Amino acid sequence: MSYTALYRKFRPASFEEVKGQDAIVTTLKNQIMSGRIGHAYLFCGTRGTGKTSVAKLFARAVNCEHRNGADPCGTCESCRAALSSSSVNIIEIDAASNNSVDDVRNIREEVAYRPTEGRYKVYIIDEAHMLSTGAFNALLKTLEEPPEYVIFILATTEAAKLPVTIVSRCQRYDFKRISIDRIADRIGELLNAEGISADEKGIRYISRLADGSMRDALSLLERCISGCTNGRISYDDILETLGTVDSEGFHAMLEAVRGKNVKGAIRQLEEYSVSGKDMSSFASDFTWYLRNLLLAKSTDGLEDMLDVTAEEYQELKASAEGIPDEELIRYIRIFSALGGTLRNSVSKRVDVEMTLIRLCRPEADTDTDALKARIRGLEEKLEELKTDIPKMAAAVPANVSARTEARPEKKTFIKKAAPAGIVRVKKNWNSILAGQKGLVGSMLEGAVPVYDASGESNILYISVRNETVRDYLKEVADCSVLFGAISEAAGGTVETVFVTSSDVSRSDRLSEIEVIENIKKLINADVEIVD
Repeated sequence: MSYTALYRKFRPASFEEVKGQDAIVTTLKNQIMSGRIGHAYLFCGTRGTGKTSVAKLFARAVNCEHRNGADPCGTCESCRAALSSSSVNIIEIDAASNNSVDDVRNIREEVAYRPTEGRYKVYIIDEAHMLSTGAFNALLKTLEEPPEYVIFILATTEAAKLPVTIVSRCQRYDFKRISIDRIADRIGELLNAEGISADEKGIRYISRLADGSMRDALSLLERCISGCTNGRISYDDILETLGTVDSEGFHAMLEAVRGKNVKGAIRQLEEYSVSGKDMSSFASDFTWYLRNLLLAKSTDGLEDMLDVTAEEYQELKASAEGIPDEELIRYIRIFSALGGTLRNSVSKRVDVEMTLIRLCRPEADTDTDALKARIRGLEEKLEELKTDIPKMAAAVPANVSARTEARPEKKTFIKKAAPAGIVRVKKNWNSILAGQKGLVGSMLEGAVPVYDASGESNILYISVRNETVRDYLKEVADCSVLFGAISEAAGGTVETVFVTSSDVSRSDRLSEIEVIENIKKLINADVEIVD
């Protein structure tokens, strides 16, 4: 027999096995036992919360010949047919692929015939919001006044997309996200049934990753079981299998960001990437880690809400100590926005790297939060100066009178021509830029080569737009193609340094490179260059 996925193998066989939807289960059980069964139901809620499972269970129960209270017996002919997906009375329709007017017209024709066995024909329309406008209109009258032996159950994750006329004709039930405790208990039951043991910490970690979806939890558990070889799943095995990061790794990343250590943050990300961890998962998990830090810093007694032990809660509070709330909020906002960007990104690694640089370099950012971060940094430096001034004053001898020293005169020099190799780079600059592809090419748009006009160094300076671009090219990007093209144009190796356009404007030494043809025109004479 072929392998069956856990979420299908352990689909609830009774209402008692449905987890996290107690109010809905109680209502449906009372309807079945009292015989007050509606003609149309609308099950709404996020993925994996039990909508389809409850719909199938309800369909089996209303047709069961020997019910045990409200639960189907599972042994009668009707139940066996339903469990083997061969029942002619339970019709499942995937609206994502059967959403046309013709599909609904077929339903309208079928409902005219009574079931040959059992009491009800039950139509389960999954992803009902995918039906077309014409299909909804064709279904409207049948949904309002179906034959007494027909029940419609519409399941959807996006109830807002359903027409109001459809919703008003159904009994609506909103399925809630399942709590971490409920998911953890269910995972424990399934592991016992499968003869596999697991760390409690690991079980709760999977439950938290599932984000309220039992099906997602079982899918994650299945991956972890597949990676298990000795009948036991440890917390480290789960981290390795799912490609996620523990709190120690997040703490190291946060320390690098707060220390404005771009290189450290990028190298930390490289470790995650090399170990096969997904960038989207990293961004999501890091956002939750920052959120937990903010909540732990703000108040006490939230261990259950954050789903951490008392010891882990104290570690969170210690990690958050000394971090301003505004700073954490800025990090959370930026990473939350990154999560949306990564869904459609073709270069997730680069997007995460640029975000980390943005966090490390608030001076290169222009939003309000970054401005506040810069102001906060200036205030901290000002406080340091206030503390140091009395110490400096005390160190001055009492017999030394205050005097104003004359400012040293600005050093002047005669502007010298650029070295011949750097001039050749300037002459070929457009072709050099044209050869740069991908992100490096985009970063170099508008870049200009400059040199030290004082003649004290033979360094080629490349002036780029801002600090973010400069830091990325210096510390992250692979510029080997650029450096190779520069060396080829110069006829030898040239030391190259990235600077910003503002660095150039503030400097009295850095100057644009003048090619020899322009010099000839200026002095109206032949110029001989001797290397």
